Amino acid sequence: MSIVAQTPRIIIREFLPEEEDIYLNHFNDELVTQYLPVRSRDERIIFFRKALEQYAVNKKLGTWGIFNKVGGEFIGSCLLRPFNTEPGIVELGYSMEKKYWGIGIGTEMAAAMVAHGFTDENTSEIVAVTIPENIGSQRVLEKAGLKRMDNLMRDGIELAYFKILPGKS
Repeated sequence: MSIVAQTPRIIIREFLPEEEDIYLNHFNDELVTQYLPVRSRDERIIFFRKALEQYAVNKKLGTWGIFNKVGGEFIGSCLLRPFNTEPGIVELGYSMEKKYWGIGIGTEMAAAMVAHGFTDENTSEIVAVTIPENIGSQRVLEKAGLKRMDNLMRDGIELAYFKILPGKS
C-alpha cells in the first residue's frame, strides 16, 4: 500500500483488496450519491478492482481512499484521471461520507490531490466538474484554488467546470 498524500487530518492512499466492501458500502448512502453518476454495484466492483490493478502501473493517476489520520476511519475516495482525450489535462473527482462534510476535509483532500497531480510534469492543468446544484463541492474546489469557468456539457448534462494551472495551488 502506497500513500499518495497526507494533510494534518487525512491520509490519501491506495485501497487494499480487503477494503472493497468499505468502498462499495460508501455508495449505499443516497446523500453521498445524489450528485454522482448513477452506477450499479457491479460497475463499482469493476471500478474498484481496476483501481487496484492500476496501482502497479501508474502512481500519478488513479483512485485512492481517503482515511482519517487518527484511527484510520474511511472518509471517502478520490481520483485523478485523464479529462476526455485532451493530453495533459487531468480531472479530479471525489466523494466523502456525509459526517465529514462541512469541516474542511474536502478542501484538504482537493488541495493535496492538486499538488499530487502537478508532480507529473506532463500535467498542464487540473479540472473538476459538478452538477450546478452541488454548491458544497463547488466551494471545496474554489477553496482548493480551482477557478470557476463557463459551464460545459458532458453526456448531455450541463456541469459546472473548474480548473487550475501549475503554480496556482
